[in-house]
Amino acid sequence: MKQTFITFEGPEGSGKTSVIKSVAAMLKEAGHDVLTTREPGGVAIAEQIRHVMLDVDNEAMDAKTEALLFAASRRQHVVEVILPALKQGKIVICDRYVDSSLAYQGVGRGLGIDTVFSLNQFAIGDCMQNLTLFIDVPPTTGLNRVQTNGRHMDRLDLESLSFHERVYKGYRTLIERYQERIKVIDGTQSIDEVVEKALSHIRSIVG
Repeated sequence: MKQTFITFEGPEGSGKTSVIKSVAAMLKEAGHDVLTTREPGGVAIAEQIRHVMLDVDNEAMDAKTEALLFAASRRQHVVEVILPALKQGKIVICDRYVDSSLAYQGVGRGLGIDTVFSLNQFAIGDCMQNLTLFIDVPPTTGLNRVQTNGRHMDRLDLESLSFHERVYKGYRTLIERYQERIKVIDGTQSIDEVVEKALSHIRSIVG
């Protein structure tokens, strides 16, 4: 059975969540069996870990602790949600996955992409995505969106602009490294345009 595991990535405020909702609805209308989920979280244990990681009161959290918590949350998510859905033949669409850790902890926190990838390989085994869609918006644009749309600001949202710029640079490195898997979509376009571009990439692997 063909595995179809698609992830969406992007800076804070890139609009991933809204795009995923529209994309999933359109795929379902076309007759596909689709599961949408998110990271960190997606299942009860992982959601509890998410609360710890993103709590604004946890300013003292060490970078390695953060990376380990993300990997632990991801492991539980893979075991309980992603792998079972893939085995059932569902199209799995996830809001963030391993690339987020590589960009945020690997580059943003300075732990190194390869180091963080090794940690996550232990967590996920061979459960890698087929396609990653990166919604590209400049860090300043994304953060302005977060601040103006009334979304609750978590610990990572409140990091410095320089941190978010490092994360963005990390994503650009990943895009260069994994050109076959990661496709870039201009996130400054209208949501309808972004959704259509995303669907075009997805149709290329699901038919």
